[in-house]
Amino acid sequence: MTFDSEHYINRELSWLAFNERVLEEARDESLPLLERLKFLAIASSNLDEFFMVRVAGLMDKAAAGVTVRDPSGLTAEEQLRLVGEKAQHFVRAQHECLNRSVLPALEQEGISFAKFAELNDTEREFIGRYFSNTIYPILTPMAIDRNRPFPLLKAKALHLIVVTADADKIAVVQVPTVIPRIIPLSGERYIFLEEVIREFIGRLFAGHEVREASVFRILRDADINQLDAEGDLIDGIEESVRRRKWGEPVRLETERGMSPLSNQARRFLCEEFKLDENDVYEIDGALDLTVWMNFAPKGFERLQNPPLTPVAVEAFKDRCPFEVLCERDVLVHHPYESFECVVGFVKAAAADPRVLAIKQTLYRVSGSSPIVEALIEAVANGKQVTALVELMARFDEENNITWAKRLEASGAHVVYGLSGLKTHCKLCLVVRNEDDGIRRYVHLGTGNYNDSTARLYTDLGYFTSKETFGQDISSLFNMLTGYSTSSGFNRISVAPEGLRRMLLRHIEQEEKNARDGKPAGITAKLNALTDTTVIDALYRASQAGARIRLIVRGICCLRSGLPGISENITVVSIIDRFLEHARIFCFENGGSPRVYLSSADWMRRNLDQRVEIAFPLDGESRKRAVEILEIGLADTEKQRVQNSDGTYYRKSNAGEKSVRSQMVLYELLS
Repeated sequence: MTFDSEHYINRELSWLAFNERVLEEARDESLPLLERLKFLAIASSNLDEFFMVRVAGLMDKAAAGVTVRDPSGLTAEEQLRLVGEKAQHFVRAQHECLNRSVLPALEQEGISFAKFAELNDTEREFIGRYFSNTIYPILTPMAIDRNRPFPLLKAKALHLIVVTADADKIAVVQVPTVIPRIIPLSGERYIFLEEVIREFIGRLFAGHEVREASVFRILRDADINQLDAEGDLIDGIEESVRRRKWGEPVRLETERGMSPLSNQARRFLCEEFKLDENDVYEIDGALDLTVWMNFAPKGFERLQNPPLTPVAVEAFKDRCPFEVLCERDVLVHHPYESFECVVGFVKAAAADPRVLAIKQTLYRVSGSSPIVEALIEAVANGKQVTALVELMARFDEENNITWAKRLEASGAHVVYGLSGLKTHCKLCLVVRNEDDGIRRYVHLGTGNYNDSTARLYTDLGYFTSKETFGQDISSLFNMLTGYSTSSGFNRISVAPEGLRRMLLRHIEQEEKNARDGKPAGITAKLNALTDTTVIDALYRASQAGARIRLIVRGICCLRSGLPGISENITVVSIIDRFLEHARIFCFENGGSPRVYLSSADWMRRNLDQRVEIAFPLDGESRKRAVEILEIGLADTEKQRVQNSDGTYYRKSNAGEKSVRSQMVLYELLS
């Protein structure tokens, strides 16, 4: 059976529904106030990236006259209209939450934000000095007239458009990003930098009367699609990253309630940026809510989540990791269990005189990565180190280029993977010379080798010294760094070829088992589900009677609960303190479940355009992965259930025992 466009949810609208679930956390009055602010910042950052990548792509297609419809039956132009309507509503809801709920609640706690007119004499004197001594020397007014064309303005930065008494005189001033945007006053009272600049803007235009100064912000196309095939790869990416700041405009934010004069300035901005009125977002209050991401005044710890200290991994306590892995495999769950076990694994390999070589993939690493430092130390200790650095990890390109250069300078072998494919799999291979010969130790993960995000994202890591895994990962590295082609793997499935085949084979087997009256079902945890071939296979398995339970944090293009199509499929999403990032696939397999971990979501880009892996779990590791799935499905506090129209609702927990899955998982370990 083939499925019609009405059986799929549009990818962009599904993403917006996900971001609405993030905003729900900001609205949740049971959460500490500063955590609610953080969720507002996350939702705002998410929306910025969505416009800079996904909406920019739709605008390119619409401008090129592309009329091809997506699986849900929409053209690029139709998607832009629907996305614009929902995004406008979303932005209004964000600021309503901030202005009517969070900021008044903060004021009751003694934290307030002032307009300049509300300052007392002491505060005015302080701000006057601060402007003269610190802000004024940084500012650069950019006049716009016949001799000075409209300047190229940096994406995401705040600017003021200034209109003088001479209506034809317009200028732009960038709000500096090199000094704090939130300025502390007396007590726990604050004022925004742009508010101060607006008050003193006349000093920049001596001899002219400033009639109006309004804040605006522009977002630009930030996707790096293709690189010049010739020349140095790193140079090409660095140049593309530099150009990203000046990409085509995709969205303009302005202050709400602008005067008629400012509305004239807004029309002027639309003309300069070549944007329609539909691309303008009027903001009620301060622009760019990402400013709240790190706002945490001292003395207000009660307004934040209590700290959760990651648990040390019991198996590795006071023991050499190689000794442990000779005895057993180890499955770890971050951030509940400390990421230090992964760092310690690489550090131990760097220091161990028996270790001959370390090979590792690096997709996203932190700015001060202990993993990379350990690899550099390993080179200094005479190990052969190979690092496969993915330079095209979106928005981390500059960071990865910096680390690649440092690794190369240290003497490590640095490679950049296969042409046309992002290397997204998470692999670390340690080769050790032991009394009975060479032994290989492997770490495989669902998340990045990033000690910073490992405190915020839920991910699983698997340590093993099984020879079958060692052979597979050695073969995969040979493929990635050389010209080797593999005739097959023992345990792992690799995209862009084998992983899709493995996935569809298992889904089709569940369909067959259901038709044959055998135990049949699929339980999976993902970040996103968009691949229509996979969705169609899930629909067919559901029609055959297989029970399918999906935990999908973000985008889900599958419609659950459609009569005769997906009535045996349920989709839930969990949004909580930590970002759900692990990928776990469980297939009932006629009563002998098969469980896999993976670096891949069920998206075309993961299955066809990236190097990804999925690998099976056995024994206690398999039981633990299944337990994680079941605890997530039992969540009564942070779980949202998908309706067949793509909207989500909170499941009623009336009369049920309260289960907050993230806290349950932490308590089980601690």
